[in-house]
Amino acid sequence: MTRKAKVGAIFATMGIVTAIAVPATAVAAPAAAGSVATATVLAASVTTPQLQPWPVLRQGHNSSWPAVTVRSLQYLLKARGAKLTVDGVFGSKTRAAVIAFQRTHHLAPNGVVGPATWKALVVTVKLGSVGPAVRAVQDQANFRNGKNGHSLNVDGVFGQKTRAWVIAFQRAVAHDIPGFRVDGIVGPATWQALVTEFLSG
Repeated sequence: MTRKAKVGAIFATMGIVTAIAVPATAVAAPAAAGSVATATVLAASVTTPQLQPWPVLRQGHNSSWPAVTVRSLQYLLKARGAKLTVDGVFGSKTRAAVIAFQRTHHLAPNGVVGPATWKALVVTVKLGSVGPAVRAVQDQANFRNGKNGHSLNVDGVFGQKTRAWVIAFQRAVAHDIPGFRVDGIVGPATWQALVTEFLSG
């Protein structure tokens, strides 16, 4: 079962959460003080879900990730001043833009986009923000909703509809990852959830 199916109908009209089914997990309390060690072992075996590691992208075919992940990279590079076409293809121009960004930010200029490059690259966006980074968020929303670009307008304007979708997404993530911030702001943690395809598929 996919993560999207597991959380139920997360996104309805323009990103409002309508229903989320989350199975409850109960752990029996120890019957006596002598059972504390057993309870500790049981608790340790329950793994708290966490965000997946940042994608590692490089020039060529990135078969582990959909084109929207490369598009998000390209939109973020554009937000940082790169001149390139957002097409979901990690070609030589995207690699050159990555290397230029890495040099500017004192990262290893190898053209490979790993955790350090993603963390330096992401741009926090929220209501009122404009630009390519907002387009990346909107593109990710459309990818998850399966609307081929018609769920949100990919216009680079962070308006109320984009904010509503972000809040719905964050709430859905928070059901899997307790404590995940739900604030309508796309900061590093929300970017990581987006580009690692959390709640997609």
